Amino acid sequence: MSEKRQKYWYLSLMAPNTRGSEYAWLDPSRIYCNAEALQDCATDLLEPFDANEIDVVAGIDAMGFILGAAIATKLKKSFLTLRKKGTLCVETEDESYVDYMKTGKCLQLRTDAFPEGTRVLIVDQWMETGGTMQAAINLVERLKGKVAGCAVVAIEYNTHPKSKEIMEKYKCSHVIPPHLQPQIDNQYLESFKKFEAGEAGYAVQP
Repeated sequence: MSEKRQKYWYLSLMAPNTRGSEYAWLDPSRIYCNAEALQDCATDLLEPFDANEIDVVAGIDAMGFILGAAIATKLKKSFLTLRKKGTLCVETEDESYVDYMKTGKCLQLRTDAFPEGTRVLIVDQWMETGGTMQAAINLVERLKGKVAGCAVVAIEYNTHPKSKEIMEKYKCSHVIPPHLQPQIDNQYLESFKKFEAGEAGYAVQP
């Protein structure tokens, strides 16, 4: 990979769904399989934020852990996990929500997570309906933390008003340039054609 990489080049690594409607329409995790892609994505997501205004990075279970940990490492900040119900063996605050598949779920945050006033950057892989992100925000604020912002690979603009509400109230970052946003909203990327033609290659390139 050239040192002079085109901005957002890594978005073409995302793979289409080949398993059916019970799954998400794409798989962004190929970005994490490429070391340069993961680092570039983390760097781009941090552009709107001042590192001095973030005390801790919180990743949403499960894919937010990968991107969130990468961002926390880049910032040299602590990393906090927002977990699915039933995974923490300590006292928690719980928040029920409905995810993008219209499935009822519950997110948990340990009650001793941080002192009052801690500024938290919340990270997840994707924001489609905004339900999961809102649950995370509610937990942070219930523990009297301050949401420094929300960072995701992409925000789908045309699926649910909750996403718009979050963007209006909090500083949000994503890595989708304007010319690709209609493809995200229509849930089909032109870059999928290389996968359909069998030309995408391996996820990990040694």
